[in-house]
Amino acid sequence: MPINPALSQAAPWYTHRWPWLLMLGPASVLIGGAIATWLALDHPDAMVVDDYYKQGKAINQDLRRDRVATAMQLALHLRYEGGRLQGRIESFGRPLAVPFTVKLAHPTLPQRDLSLLIKPDAQGAFSIALPVLEQTHWQLVAEGNMRDWRLARSWDWPRQSTLEILADKS
Repeated sequence: MPINPALSQAAPWYTHRWPWLLMLGPASVLIGGAIATWLALDHPDAMVVDDYYKQGKAINQDLRRDRVATAMQLALHLRYEGGRLQGRIESFGRPLAVPFTVKLAHPTLPQRDLSLLIKPDAQGAFSIALPVLEQTHWQLVAEGNMRDWRLARSWDWPRQSTLEILADKS
């Protein structure tokens, strides 16, 4: 059988650009999949909770604490300026001078959450040093030292320079 001289002188497949061009699509998909897998494993979603049942039971307790805050007619007034979180807390329109906790939850990064123990003076006023507050949409929760009451609200700082939480409107 005679051999075609044109075919016998053809270059090997890897010297042509078409096979490489055809392999470029699948290769880019493999690289993209590897990068997506690395991102998913290295940066887990912090918003997913492991124990949904336990979280559901905790919601009922939070609602009870909200009702206690409403019964006490609590009001919390806050402002952040000059590296200090300042404000006052009242119950039935009178100063409340008991320690409480303020938790500022970052919307996406739990390592940036802040928990502050507040000790108001006899007039219910307080001022506490706070590192530079990131400009974001914080979730603020104020709760009694014995976790018997709770006030919660979102705070879009610095768009809202002050924050007022009334127990019956939180």
